[in-house]
Amino acid sequence: MNGHPPGGGPARPAGVPGTAGPAGVPPSRPDVVCLGESMVTFLPSRPGRLADVPSFTRAIGGAESNVACGLAAAGHRVAWVGRVGRDGFGDHLVETIAGHGVDVSAVARDPHRPTGVYFRTDADRATDAHEVVYYRAGSAASAMSPTTVPYATVAGARILHVTGITAALSADCLALVRDLTEPRPGRPLISFDVNHRPALWRDSTAPEVLLDLANRADLVFVGADEARRLWGLPGARAVFDALHRPRLVVLKLGKGGAEVCDRSPEAYADIEDADGVTHLERPPRVDVVSTIGAGDAFAAGFLSATLRGLDLKARVRHGHLAAAAALTVPGDLGTPPGRAHADRLVALDADAWGRLHLGPGWTAADQEVRTP
Repeated sequence: MNGHPPGGGPARPAGVPGTAGPAGVPPSRPDVVCLGESMVTFLPSRPGRLADVPSFTRAIGGAESNVACGLAAAGHRVAWVGRVGRDGFGDHLVETIAGHGVDVSAVARDPHRPTGVYFRTDADRATDAHEVVYYRAGSAASAMSPTTVPYATVAGARILHVTGITAALSADCLALVRDLTEPRPGRPLISFDVNHRPALWRDSTAPEVLLDLANRADLVFVGADEARRLWGLPGARAVFDALHRPRLVVLKLGKGGAEVCDRSPEAYADIEDADGVTHLERPPRVDVVSTIGAGDAFAAGFLSATLRGLDLKARVRHGHLAAAAALTVPGDLGTPPGRAHADRLVALDADAWGRLHLGPGWTAADQEVRTP
């Protein structure tokens, strides 16, 4: 495997927009570079079919920029690398993401292609009632390629976070993801979220492509539902066997929590088991407002704890808490709890953790968290 899990050490302040260096390289070494398409999203003013919704509220959406904003809120230096149109929607995206403390200096502006937008209902993505309509074909982001985003743009980061969404946007975008995940001496730790979006794939190659990309990574996030849909894998052991190259595989089980397979040498140095060590951590009870953005928040919480050098249980619990922050708000981005607040909850014993009950507003420092 290439790269090593980032060590501990104090987190640096969140990045601020600056002047891009050579070839669009962010001006200072970030902890994490998140690369992918961000879009303007229109949220419905009321429940129901898109055909019946009378008005929408403008927000931003994009798996990779969501992770970037979550990591910046947690106190890390983060850059988002993407491509937007030279239009008002592109202005809004760049300014909004920068306002979350993310370095946007390497974001390119395309004078010929528009910024992507999409509309969605407020129903859970997993239900038949959920509708989403994308206007992203031919978007500025779909023109990303190894030429427009050279490896030097991301080379200085401790972690590079990418997703399967980018790979689905165009042949050039797939070539870019393959190039950035190519084995290289000293490359960043590659974090890959499978994020299978069936509507984006124009052919039947998704299972093969996403399995290959996942096996190029050091850390993989994948949902149990995705693994069944994509690869017909029925359980954790089958998923871990199929994703045999990454040193960490995080299998998200929804309300069942997350099970992690850790193959890093330090995890099983004294155990004769080349299949790695597994750990299951269940989430607290959450009063769900919306599920949109929860997976991205989980990744941000897990990566934040990874950057801090915390143990595996703490990494998963920080992921669950970050996801709970997103689950208890209507938009894609929730305000995560302060680090001290989250650390106190993560340190609870198993019994107290199992009694946690988180509702809207729980991340506020003065909000009482229920442990009945």
